[in-house]
Amino acid sequence: MTQPQQPSSQQPLSSRPLSPTEQRNPRSAGLDELDTLGVLKVMNGEDQAVLTAVANVLPQLAELVDIAAKRMRRGGTVHYFGAGTSGRLGVLDASELLPTFNLEPGRVVGHIAGGQAALVNAVENAEDSADDGRRVGGELGPDDVAIGIAASGSTPYVRGALEAAGEAGAHTVLISNNPQAPVAEAAAAHIVLDTGPEVVTGSTRLKAGTAQKLTLNGFSTALMIALGRTWRNLMVSVVATNDKLRERTVRILCEAADLSDAEARDLLERCDGELKTALVVSFTSVTPLAAATLLDDADGSVRAAIAASTGPEDA
Repeated sequence: MTQPQQPSSQQPLSSRPLSPTEQRNPRSAGLDELDTLGVLKVMNGEDQAVLTAVANVLPQLAELVDIAAKRMRRGGTVHYFGAGTSGRLGVLDASELLPTFNLEPGRVVGHIAGGQAALVNAVENAEDSADDGRRVGGELGPDDVAIGIAASGSTPYVRGALEAAGEAGAHTVLISNNPQAPVAEAAAAHIVLDTGPEVVTGSTRLKAGTAQKLTLNGFSTALMIALGRTWRNLMVSVVATNDKLRERTVRILCEAADLSDAEARDLLERCDGELKTALVVSFTSVTPLAAATLLDDADGSVRAAIAASTGPEDA
């Protein structure tokens, strides 16, 4: 990941270069003169830049995933810090990992300036509090990862969080949409999503937010794969908390182990509804209890559990 070389935090805001996200977009200058389809076409055209911006940072993102996976295997945690749209995206990404990958609470956490109230309502001046960011960031430790998310890269809350987390020994990264982000100097690395000016000037819920969402999707999904929370391309760690998800576990087991619907349901019942246990049983012929032990020894990885019993060529 690129090492940040940014303007000093002491530089007055008025004298810093204007973030691309705050600049006017000449391609949408006549936006309110267009019909509805015309507006949507302009937006869709601008959205093409999002995929390019994310593609350009994939090597840096892969490096971050590897760092986070290594630290999480040692018991570390990952924390997102942001305000407004960026903060909400971080909280959303973190909150979806528990039902999707059965990730334990507290392993990936989203922090938003202003707290829970800011998820649905704007909390005045919350993003301007570097002290609030420092208070939360200071709770991290040497095995943790702190990821600041800020479209303009100038949010004081994010700066405070990254500074305090770095001082505590955590690995720190800023994800922004501004190549000259001032807060980047507070992080060990800076991932720049260069999406340019927005269709509606300054509305970073558009291209900037979409690029951030895709980046967080990629980061957390690749992280969960690295930690063995999937098997092949199947969602085998899903928490079956309702009928829809319970039916999904049956379908996954049918497809993965080439079982009939009745066979899959019977096996899941013998495994107390645990899909991973059922998969290991189906591929190794061990008992459900032995399969559960293999999974515990393999940190929940189906592939590793099968390999431990039968050899890596069968996993």
